[in-house]
Amino acid sequence: MQKVAPMVNWGIVGLGDVCAVKAGPAFLKADGSNLVAVMRRTPGAAERWVQQHAPGKGVKAYSDLDDFLADPTLSAVYIATPPGAHLEVALKVAGAGKAAYIEKPVGRSGAEAARIAEAFAARGVPLFTAYISRAYERTMAVRQLLREGAVGER
Repeated sequence: MQKVAPMVNWGIVGLGDVCAVKAGPAFLKADGSNLVAVMRRTPGAAERWVQQHAPGKGVKAYSDLDDFLADPTLSAVYIATPPGAHLEVALKVAGAGKAAYIEKPVGRSGAEAARIAEAFAARGVPLFTAYISRAYERTMAVRQLLREGAVGER
C-alpha cells in the first residue's frame, strides 16, 4: 500500500519577484501543496498579488504578520522577505509553531542564522532553506569538476 503524504497548507511572507516567478506558481501546482495565504505589510499588496497570481483559488491576503500566523489553515510558511527581515519573521513563525522554508541567506550573519535555527529546534518545528541553485545544471557540473580534481587544489 502506497503511503500518501499529508497536504501542506502554505503561506508566503514577502511577495516580491521570486514569488511571482518561482515559489508562488509552485505552491499552487505541486502535489501535496496548497497555497492558503499570503502576507505583505504594504496595504493592498497581498490582495493585488492574489488577484494577479491566484485568482479564484481561495488564497487569503494579509498585511499583518500576527494575523497571518494566526490563520488556522496555515501549516508552513515560505519566508521570502529581504534578508534583513528574516530574523524577525522567522522567530515569529517558529513561535507560532509553523514549519518554515526560508530563502537564502537564512540570516545576515552566522549568529543570526544560528538564532533562527535554534528557535525552530527549540519548538521541534522543521526549518528548511531554499537552496534551489544546488540543483542547477551548472552547479552540478562544477561539483563534478571538483570531484574529478579538474579544478581546485590538488
